[in-house]
Amino acid sequence: MTRNILSSLLLAVCCIMTVAAQETANDTTTTAYPCCGAQVQVSHDSYDLGIVANAGNSELAPYYISSNQGGIITQQYSALAYASVSHAWERSARLSWGASATLIGGYTSSAGYERYVGNGQFEVQRQHPARIWLQEAYVMGKYRSIFAVAGQAYKASPIVDGSLGSGDLVWSNNSRPPVGLRAGFIDFQNIPFTKGWLQIQGEFGYFRELDDKWLENHYNYYNHFITTGTWLHYKSLHFRTNPDQPLVFTIGAQSACQFGGTAKYYENGQVTRTVKMDTDAKAFFRTFIAGSGGNSAGDSFVEGNHLGTWDIALKYQLGGHQHLRAYTQWLWEDGSGIGKMNGFDGLWGVEFRQNGSHLVSGAAIEYIDFTNQSGPIHWTPNDRPGTPITSHSSGADDYYNNYIYNGYQSRGMSIGSPFVKSPLYNLDGYMRYRDNVLRGFHAAIEGWFTCRCYYRLQGSYRKAWGTPIIPRVGSVDDFSMALDINYYLKQAFTGWAVKATAAIDRGSLYGNNWGALLSISYRGAFNFKRQ
Repeated sequence: MTRNILSSLLLAVCCIMTVAAQETANDTTTTAYPCCGAQVQVSHDSYDLGIVANAGNSELAPYYISSNQGGIITQQYSALAYASVSHAWERSARLSWGASATLIGGYTSSAGYERYVGNGQFEVQRQHPARIWLQEAYVMGKYRSIFAVAGQAYKASPIVDGSLGSGDLVWSNNSRPPVGLRAGFIDFQNIPFTKGWLQIQGEFGYFRELDDKWLENHYNYYNHFITTGTWLHYKSLHFRTNPDQPLVFTIGAQSACQFGGTAKYYENGQVTRTVKMDTDAKAFFRTFIAGSGGNSAGDSFVEGNHLGTWDIALKYQLGGHQHLRAYTQWLWEDGSGIGKMNGFDGLWGVEFRQNGSHLVSGAAIEYIDFTNQSGPIHWTPNDRPGTPITSHSSGADDYYNNYIYNGYQSRGMSIGSPFVKSPLYNLDGYMRYRDNVLRGFHAAIEGWFTCRCYYRLQGSYRKAWGTPIIPRVGSVDDFSMALDINYYLKQAFTGWAVKATAAIDRGSLYGNNWGALLSISYRGAFNFKRQ
C-alpha cells in the first residue's frame, strides 16, 4: 500500500505543476534575486508555475509543514499543482486596479475521522481535501489612498512578521482565505495637521466561510454541535509615529466576529436543538459595533462570537539598514479581556532585521501565553437569580471557542494563531479547540548561505492544559522544528526555484512525527497591455 502511494506521489510530481500563492500587499511583480545581479524582466503582470509534494509518517502533516501555509498542505501525502496569474496595481498611480487567481489541484492522502452511524456504533471514515480548488481569486482597486478587494485573497498581519513570526492572533495565513469584500487605507497615511508625525491605517470587511461541506464531512454527529453557513467580520485600526525617525511606535487594535449560520446540537446521536442566527442588515450592523443579538436565539447577549487584540510595537532603527522591533498582541474574547483582566495573556516578541543577503538577515523569538483567560470562573448574578451570590466574575474566556459557533477555524485550520492546536487534528470529529490553555515559545532565524541559497530555521515548544471549561488532569507538550532551504537557479534557468523542507514534532500534543516537502517553481512575466 505504501509503495503504491509513493509511486503515485512520484508520478504526480513528475506530471503536474504548481505555483506559489502571492500576497495582496505586493504592488509589483518584478522577480529579482537578493544578490548575484540576476532578475526576471520587470512587469506588473506575472504567472507562476510549479510542483510541490510532501510525505510523512502520520495521517496529518507536521506542525511546521501545515502551519501558516494557507491550509494548502495538511495531509500525510500530497502531490499538488498550482498555477496563478496576476496583474498588480501601481501604487504610485492615483487610480489603479489589480487581479489574481490561483488554482490548486492534485493528490492528497486521507485521514480517518470517527462518525456516529447509529445503534451506539462509530465508523472511521476517510476524508481528504478537494482534488481541485481555488486558493485565491480576487479583483482589487485603489483611488488615492483607499483600496478595496473583492473575492478570496490573503491578508498580511499588521504586527506579526509573516516569515519569522508564529502567526497573527486574529488573522494569520494559517487557513484558506474566506470570500468577501474588504476596504480601507493603503498602508499608513498621514493624519492632517500632524505634519507627518502621526499616521493612521485601518480596514474592515465582511466574508463568507465556504467550509460547510468540510464541517459536515468531518463532524462526528454524536455530541456537542455543528454550525454551518457562518459569516465573518473583520476590522482593524492602527496609529504609527513618523516612520523616518529612529524610534517608531505603533498602537492599535483588531477585531473579528463569527455570525449568522445555523447550529445543530446533538446528544447521543440525536438532534436536540436547532438554532438559526440572524443574517439581516441589522445583524451585519450589530457585528460592526458589537451590539445586542436582538432576535437571534443563540446571540441574545451580543451578535456573534467576537474576539480581537490590542496591538503594540516599538521599532528602533540601527545603523547599516538594521532594526530591532519589540511587539505584543493582547488577545481578548469579551469585555474582561478588552479591559486587560486576563493577566499576561498574549503574544510577546522581539525581532531583528537587516537588509541584504547576510548569513542572518532576520531573527525573532516569541512567547505565547494563554493560561489566564480572565480567570477560571465565569459567573454573573443574572446566571442564577435569587441566590445569595451577588458578586460578578467574568472568566473562562475559552479563546477561539464559543458556545454556539465552531472553533475559530476554516476547514479545520485556525484562522488565528496556529500555535494553538487546530481542530483539524481532532480525529474524533470534535469541531472545537481542545488545548487553548497553553504557554510556550516560538523562534525563527533566516538568511543566505550563498547569494542564491536561502534558509529558514524555526522551532517551538508549548505545554497545554486543555480548556478553561474542560481542563486536562495533567498536561500535554510539544517540541517542533523545521528547516527550509530555497535555491534560486541561475543563467539559463533564471526564474526557477527549488525548495526543500524537513520537519519534526516530538511530544504528546501532536505525537512523534516527521515530514518532508519538496517543490519546484517558476515565475515569469508578461505584458497585459498591448504595446
